[in-house]
Amino acid sequence: MNHLSRRQFAGLAAAAATSTILPRRAHATGSKFKVGVISDEISQDFDHACYVISKQFGLHWVELREMWGKNLQVSSDAEIAQAQKILAKYNLQVTDIGSPLYKVNWPGAPLSQYSSKADLHGASETTLQKQQDVLVRSISLAKQFKTNKVRCFDFWRIDDVKPYRAAINAKLQEAAEFCAKQDILLVLENEYACNTATGREAGATLAGIPSKNLALNWDPGNAVMRGELDAYPGGWDALPKDRIHHCHVKNAVKDASGKVVWSPVDIGYVDWTAQFKALEGIGYSNAVNLETHWKGGGTPEASTIRSWEGMKKDLQQAGAI
Repeated sequence: MNHLSRRQFAGLAAAAATSTILPRRAHATGSKFKVGVISDEISQDFDHACYVISKQFGLHWVELREMWGKNLQVSSDAEIAQAQKILAKYNLQVTDIGSPLYKVNWPGAPLSQYSSKADLHGASETTLQKQQDVLVRSISLAKQFKTNKVRCFDFWRIDDVKPYRAAINAKLQEAAEFCAKQDILLVLENEYACNTATGREAGATLAGIPSKNLALNWDPGNAVMRGELDAYPGGWDALPKDRIHHCHVKNAVKDASGKVVWSPVDIGYVDWTAQFKALEGIGYSNAVNLETHWKGGGTPEASTIRSWEGMKKDLQQAGAI
C-alpha cells in the first residue's frame, strides 16, 4: 500500500501506539544477516536502548551514532568506557560507526539548500577542512568498539553536481584508501539530502570510484524519499552487488496530500520482504539495521517497537529469520 487516506494515516499512528503497550519479544537468532538497530532511534539513554534491543527484540547487534544526547564525535573517554560496559552487559556487538563524515557542503559549489546542522546528529564539524579530523576520530571509535566499518556521505546535494563530481570522487577515493590502511571499510550511505541519494545514483558514484574499500550502505527508504519510488527493484538493479556491505531499514509512503513521508517498515514503497530475499540471493551476510525515522508511534521508542514488528514480519516472510 503506497497511498493512505487521511483517516487511514491517522489510524496508523493510533494503532501503532496501541500495539506498543505490550511489545512481543522477538528473536532473530539464526539469521544470515546481522540484524540490529541504530540505538538512538530508541532512546538517548544508551543503557535503555540496549535493553530494548537485547531483551525486548532479542537482537545482538547495534549501530552507534549518538549516546546521551551527544554524537560519538564529541563523546568523552569516560562515556565511551561506560558504553563499552553497557554493550558487554547486554551481549551486543557493534556493526559500524554511523559517523557524519562528509555531510558538509562541497567548497566552491553553490551552497546546498539541503545543508542542515540538525541532520548531523550532534556533530559540530561542518566544513571540508575539518573532515579529516572526523575521519580519524571515526576510525578510532571503530577500533574502540571493535567494528571494521565507518559510514560516510556524499556531501550536501548540489543542484548540478557534474562540474564537481570528479573532485568529489577523488576525495572519497582518498578517504577509502586512508581507511584501508587502518583495516577499516568506508561505507557510503545513499542519503536523500546528499549527492548520492538513489540506487541509480549510487551505482554511478561507485562506478566512478575504483577503490573497493568504498562500499555502499544501501538505504532504499532514502531513495524513495528522493523520488526513486521503485528503489526496489529499480534502484537495486542499478547497484554493484559485490559492493553492498551495509543496509539501513526504513520505509516511506505518500500521505493523503501526496507528500512522501516516513512510515513503519512493513508499510510503504519498499517491499522489504522482497528486498530481504534479494539480499539473501546475493549471499549478503552483513548488517540490516532498523533506522526508524517514522515518529507516528508517539515516542521514538514506541515508533521503533512498531517498526521492528513490521521488520520482523518481513524478515520472517523472506525466510531470513
